[in-house]
Amino acid sequence: MKKDIHPEYHDLTVVMTDGTELPMRSTYGKAGQSLRLDIDIKTHPAWTGVQRLNESGGQVAKFNKRFAGLGLKK
Repeated sequence: MKKDIHPEYHDLTVVMTDGTELPMRSTYGKAGQSLRLDIDIKTHPAWTGVQRLNESGGQVAKFNKRFAGLGLKK
């Protein structure tokens, strides 16, 4: 490794959305600081698997509904 080109790697506290604190090592901020998360793995649907269902359908369903009457006549 080259000297004097890498950021300082130090301990900090990560505070989850529910208030849980985890000690971690990072290059973020200064030693002893805390990092508060707005979104974390305990609450975000990407990690929990719980997702909202959109009852109106997706973009393709909206397109088909909007242009259902157009097309070739039989």
